[in-house]
Amino acid sequence: MAVLAPGQPLSHRSPSHQTGAGLSVPFAVAGTGMHLPPEVVTNQELTRTLDTSDAWITSRTGIRERRCLAPHLATSDMCVAAALPALEAAGVEAAGLDAIIVASYTGDQPLVSTALIVKDALGAHRALSLDVTQAACASGIQAMLIAAHLLQNPSIGTVLLLAADCASRITDPADRTTRVFFGDAAAAVVLTRSETPGAGLLSYDLGSQLSYDVQIPAGGSRLPASATTVAAGEHYLHMDGRAVWDTATTRLPESIRGAAHRAGVPVDRVRHFFLHQANLNILNETLSALDVPRDRATVTIDRLGNTGSAGVFTALHTSVTEGALLPGDVYVLSGIGAGFQWGSLCLRHA
Repeated sequence: MAVLAPGQPLSHRSPSHQTGAGLSVPFAVAGTGMHLPPEVVTNQELTRTLDTSDAWITSRTGIRERRCLAPHLATSDMCVAAALPALEAAGVEAAGLDAIIVASYTGDQPLVSTALIVKDALGAHRALSLDVTQAACASGIQAMLIAAHLLQNPSIGTVLLLAADCASRITDPADRTTRVFFGDAAAAVVLTRSETPGAGLLSYDLGSQLSYDVQIPAGGSRLPASATTVAAGEHYLHMDGRAVWDTATTRLPESIRGAAHRAGVPVDRVRHFFLHQANLNILNETLSALDVPRDRATVTIDRLGNTGSAGVFTALHTSVTEGALLPGDVYVLSGIGAGFQWGSLCLRHA
């Protein structure tokens, strides 16, 4: 049997694929929150250290600026800051939470759990704590699916989902390919059981296909931390931009169509598309492939950059705070992350 070397993609194999129908117990988005570090990094500032220009960055990514977390803070700090307004909006006390899920590929440290750090900081002492990590930017989609299923359990009535990434810590300051794309942010969603029939998850569509086109090679059991791996920059994010474009613009429309079909909702009847904020051109290409008007997709990447797991939920939070997401609205959450892993959830707002 042939053995693949690290870095060799499995492009010839069919991706794994899962679809699912809605759940019997309805649930609601009871509150949302967001935290943005105060430091703003503009394109112009990046041109001082990178061989690039504001025009190049804007045309290739749609990004004008992004946020950078202060050196003395970590991902858990952003999570706590996003959680507090979400809990307040939901009218939920931290002590009453049944579960906390943190979606992030930039956790505070390999051990202990970032979700556990957040749980302790909030005083949510009886909450189950879970971390969803290695789906990278798609971790938030997987976390939302887990939360939806947890709420089917009679003993769980309130879940705090946090999606946060601090990519400034894992991108090479000298690498134009990654440094211009990413920003730091956290977003929070409080999910509670609802009495609204048909509210919550209507369907989902998940897929994956092994590829090393986006990876952090070192720091795990294959390449443990050493002076050699650090000197080689192998603890930084490495990304093949063309592979990301090709995969994202193919898989995201396919996945969204699959979720909408499973829900029995025509794509043109979906009111909101909360898409992974990876690149404005990818977002627009996805909408074009679906023949969906641009105004149905909230955009945050222009001012926040690619915030990883948080991106989908910064868009959701923006629509909620603007009063654009109305009771009965059908909406889609969709994202793709390293691996590659991708997925879409079709939901109805309570």
